[in-house]
Amino acid sequence: MAKNENLNENLKKLSEITEWFENQEEVDVEEGLKKVKEAVELIKSSKARLKSIENEFEEIKKGIDIEEEIEPEIEDVEF
Repeated sequence: MAKNENLNENLKKLSEITEWFENQEEVDVEEGLKKVKEAVELIKSSKARLKSIENEFEEIKKGIDIEEEIEPEIEDVEF
């Protein structure tokens, strides 16, 4: 299973697999199967990483929203 969570690296590997298939005049079925399995794992890993990134962005957005709600309250305080 692909454990690398780096999206750029996964995309590079997927591109290499695609190129491999495109450059074959006659595809070795066994090697092709290995490449397809590798591609599936890269896609799964990439989807999981994208979901993680999405969650991180949501947390950042929540933090910004909270700061915007707190900021007006602070401005209303008189010293």
